[in-house]
Amino acid sequence: MPLCDYFSAADDEAAVAVLRVPEGPGRSGLDVVSLKNIDPVVAIARLEAIMTGCSFAEAGGRPRSGQLLSDPEEGGAFVVSLTDTLAAALASASQDDLDRFAEPWSKTDELRQTGISVESTTGVLQALAGLAQRAHTSGRRLYCWWAL
Repeated sequence: MPLCDYFSAADDEAAVAVLRVPEGPGRSGLDVVSLKNIDPVVAIARLEAIMTGCSFAEAGGRPRSGQLLSDPEEGGAFVVSLTDTLAAALASASQDDLDRFAEPWSKTDELRQTGISVESTTGVLQALAGLAQRAHTSGRRLYCWWAL
């Protein structure tokens, strides 16, 4: 089961620097939301499509969508970026919005395979929205540290 730590950092260089810490961004003093099995490429693009009303292809084609910032062959863990569009959508989402997005996101193939419930999906969205809000306030971007 992949470990996925979603975190905020000032820029790509600071985000990739978490790879120097074997335990990931949580040990780097960064703001982190630890999630298991929430794929930062496909599952997050599906979330972005749901939240912004665009197609999955459009969400996945946006700048920074699942962009690999490090070489996975150099140690097993790697860092990918999340789009600024998703970060803005999460940061501005109300609790009602998060509740409304949880059900369709939980029914995507990527989340259904994990066995996550709608209630758990709402909790994941709340955690990601909180991270995005704090990142927005401090002028940071969102990333995911992914380790198998």
